[in-house]
Amino acid sequence: MSSRFFAAGESSSESSSEEEELYSDEEKEQKSEEDSEDDSDDSDEEEESSDEEDGGKTGISKFLKDQASSEGESSDDDSPKLVKSAKNKRLEELDGVIKLIDNAVKINDWSSISTEFDKLNRQVVKIAAADKAPKQYIKTVSDLEDFMNETIAKQKVSTKKMNATNAKGLNAMKQKIKRNNREYTTEIEKYKEDKFDYMMSDEEEDSIPAEKPSSKRDIYVMETPGEDDQGFSTVGRGGRTLQYTPESIFAHLRTITESRGKKNTDRAEQIRIMERLFAVAVTPYQRIRVLLTLISTRFDLTSGSSVTFMSQEQWKSAEQELGTLFEVLEENRNMVVVENAEAWDDDEKPPQPAPGEKLKIPGSLVSIVERLDDELTRSLQHIDPHTAEYIERLSDEQALYNKVVRAMLYVEELQKDAKLEIPQENANRIVMRRVEHIYFKPSQVVNILEENAWNSIPSQFDSKITPRGKAQDIATLVQILCTYLFENSADIIRGRGYLCLVYFCALHDQYYRARDMLLMSHLQETIGNFDISTQILFNRTLVQVGLCAFRAGLVYESQNTLLEICGSGRQKELLAQGVMIQRYSQVTPEQERLERQRQLPFHMHINLELLECVFLTCSMLLEIPLLAQTGSSPDIKKRVISKNYRRLLEFHERQIFTGPPENTRDHIMQASRALAAGEWKKAVELINSIKIWELMAQSEKIKAMLSEQIQEEGLRTYLFTYAPFYDTLAVSTLAAMFEISERKVAAVVSKMISHEELAAALDQVNSVIIFRKGVELSRLQSLALTLSDKASGLIEANERTLEQRTQGTANAFERQGGRGGRGGGRGGARGGMRSDRGGPRTRGGQQFGGGALGGAIKA
Repeated sequence: MSSRFFAAGESSSESSSEEEELYSDEEKEQKSEEDSEDDSDDSDEEEESSDEEDGGKTGISKFLKDQASSEGESSDDDSPKLVKSAKNKRLEELDGVIKLIDNAVKINDWSSISTEFDKLNRQVVKIAAADKAPKQYIKTVSDLEDFMNETIAKQKVSTKKMNATNAKGLNAMKQKIKRNNREYTTEIEKYKEDKFDYMMSDEEEDSIPAEKPSSKRDIYVMETPGEDDQGFSTVGRGGRTLQYTPESIFAHLRTITESRGKKNTDRAEQIRIMERLFAVAVTPYQRIRVLLTLISTRFDLTSGSSVTFMSQEQWKSAEQELGTLFEVLEENRNMVVVENAEAWDDDEKPPQPAPGEKLKIPGSLVSIVERLDDELTRSLQHIDPHTAEYIERLSDEQALYNKVVRAMLYVEELQKDAKLEIPQENANRIVMRRVEHIYFKPSQVVNILEENAWNSIPSQFDSKITPRGKAQDIATLVQILCTYLFENSADIIRGRGYLCLVYFCALHDQYYRARDMLLMSHLQETIGNFDISTQILFNRTLVQVGLCAFRAGLVYESQNTLLEICGSGRQKELLAQGVMIQRYSQVTPEQERLERQRQLPFHMHINLELLECVFLTCSMLLEIPLLAQTGSSPDIKKRVISKNYRRLLEFHERQIFTGPPENTRDHIMQASRALAAGEWKKAVELINSIKIWELMAQSEKIKAMLSEQIQEEGLRTYLFTYAPFYDTLAVSTLAAMFEISERKVAAVVSKMISHEELAAALDQVNSVIIFRKGVELSRLQSLALTLSDKASGLIEANERTLEQRTQGTANAFERQGGRGGRGGGRGGARGGMRSDRGGPRTRGGQQFGGGALGGAIKA
């Protein structure tokens, strides 16, 4: 017993010593392997492998692991333990993923292939970080590319389509393989030359394939001073310094382009990189490619961020780089930037144009100019217009206008070559931008813009549309540009060009031309089909035409034109000069944001106070004589020209105490009361004391015109008011009363008589007005006529309502021969007369009698 016990103890001690030696060797090996690998990767993988070796045990079985393992070791004392390195584990995992991809290829499951392909690339990055890519990986990606090409070729000729999931996976793999295999081109070519020898050879080459772009941010390490001003240089993953050489420009550009739109992208760092790339660029092609990418990246600074507009520093940098791009393109006529060009995929060698042809580079200079314009407008929208910053920012418009003209010349140059197939839309867009910068400005300002723009352009370049010589006459320039848009564009751009020309004519006091063009365009009938920005331009044009009519002394035309805009009470919203949020409006935050984006910069605003002053003044000159006419002749049907003016006038008359006028409305309301009372001199004084007239050109001429209009309308008001009290009235008396010539008085009276506004005759021999007395109605008769007019109007409205509700079948209620209509022949309150209150109803004709109101009237 004792021998057995000691023998067992001896054997157990030997086995424990052997195990200790074995474990110590394993720990040494694992420690040496962990030192050579990434700590985080090894720790994760060792945990995974340990979990796999445990058989996925959890709970109590996990705590019994040591006991089970000791039993297994005691049973297998003689068998050595297999130890795997981290590299071998990764290779096994790589083989497992490759096997899954092979299985998915057999069943043509592209969705699974796409998913496993991502896992495969993640695994190979860990292996290739310190070594070159495994050969089985090269074999897999090469075979996948061949299989993908075969599948695409079959799909083109096959009538059976893939399902949506499979097709989506195939499209994703098309992009992934194209981008991924570019880094392993050399290895793939060796594999395709002799697949068997490539897989059997064990020799390793010194060349390491280029690493995939890392999402980790670059770090900085100290180097010898002299390479950089600060003694730092940018290094990538693995500690290798990032070299900015002419040969590496396209690789850097591709990395930056692929990272656009992704999260956690440092765009400011990308801009610094591209500025260094532009400094080392040698060929014109390299400079053009870098500039196009650099300008686009600057625009990306405001997209997807909380910044509402582009900073002035970035905007000026983009504008200067666009100017540099124009210079490079003008110096190298064999290279053109067009939208329909194909992207060049080879990063190692630049494309070479064929003899006699131009090298097409993908890009759009027109879009860049439009984006610059939009960013400047957006910044002006958000800057306080009453600060010096707004004036400073507005000074950048000259530089932008220079680029607009230069882009227009470049597009014209490209259109001369029919092989380039430049769409006409590009020229229309850039011409429209040029028109939108000058249509609302006076000729003197536009003249300065044009002069500076042409001075910044080399003398050898000229425009076919607007030659240099015609740039001095601004009216001709605008006419030429808008005519070009009429002939070559359609729909929205044509309509906007037409409205800009009408606005320009109205701004420069060409009322009749602007009016005729606006009426002949018929835009007022179709403007509802245009976009909101064009509708805003239409409203602005309409207002400018109304102001032009006022300056020309055409009061009726001005009031009639401005009525639609000013009568709504929403001038700010209709002219995009402010957002009016109603108290109970159902406006979503998105709609409010879009409304604010459509607002015009302050320097494009039309003065709303001046607009209201013009509208109310015109309404006063038309409404006061009309009120006097209807007051003296009750039989004349009352009509209202401006409801807004009537409402303000009634509110002013209800006030118990009226103080001195404080604002524009007060001046006009008190002038209206004075004019109605015959005090035309006081009305003239009140109207001319309004300070807003100083904002109009030739304000003294405007005041003189208003004085003449008030004198004439005062004469009309006096005649309407006091005509019933005169038999005859001398023309000289009226001329002296209103301080106008007798000829003018005779003309006004003759016009009133011809329009049947005044029942009188003009005795030209004696210069006397002879009034004709009509049948004068008593107060009761006048009220009876008013009541009958209102009753007939209500009956007509009632019948129209019935016809609308019955959709034109109002006579369907009539019956042949019997009782007709609702309530016809029977008592009740639904129409007709009660049988006990009247005689029998008359048969025939339309039996509807106006409903309850009609019955009440007839009763």
